[in-house]
Amino acid sequence: MSADTPLIRYAYVGPPEVGERPRGEPGATIAGTADLERWLLAHPEAEAEGATYVVDLEGRLRLAARRSEHIDCAGGCSVLAAGEIRFARAADRRFVVREVSNQSTGYCPDPDCWPAVGRALAAAGIDAPRSFTRAFVFRRCPACAQINLVKDEWFVCAACDAELPRAWNFA
Repeated sequence: MSADTPLIRYAYVGPPEVGERPRGEPGATIAGTADLERWLLAHPEAEAEGATYVVDLEGRLRLAARRSEHIDCAGGCSVLAAGEIRFARAADRRFVVREVSNQSTGYCPDPDCWPAVGRALAAAGIDAPRSFTRAFVFRRCPACAQINLVKDEWFVCAACDAELPRAWNFA
């Protein structure tokens, strides 16, 4: 995907009771490594547990505690990507991304959202892998509307056994 390829805007598609409740604190915007170090210092549990992240519509990385809802991290807005992230210290003591996924049942982003994540991390000066270390495939069942996590290329609804579409279908 080239730098000028349009990115998908992911709206919240998770449980209505989560999406409709009052918002928690938005995630911290991480514009550089100093922001990341400050955030990790304020959230020491994140080194072991990881963190919730979104890439906002301006392409900025936002972090929240691991047990936070993605919609809260995003301030209730649509996103370019969402998932979980874990950092580690490199030999030179800088923080680098050890693991990153698109695991968010609130936004159900397609693995194709990686360019937004890669760009946000690069803009913040954070070293990262070349792609998700773990990518998830989500599909909504056209028959019963259940959100499904597709495993082992098995595109069958876990709730009603209907065939799931091969293409991302939450738009």
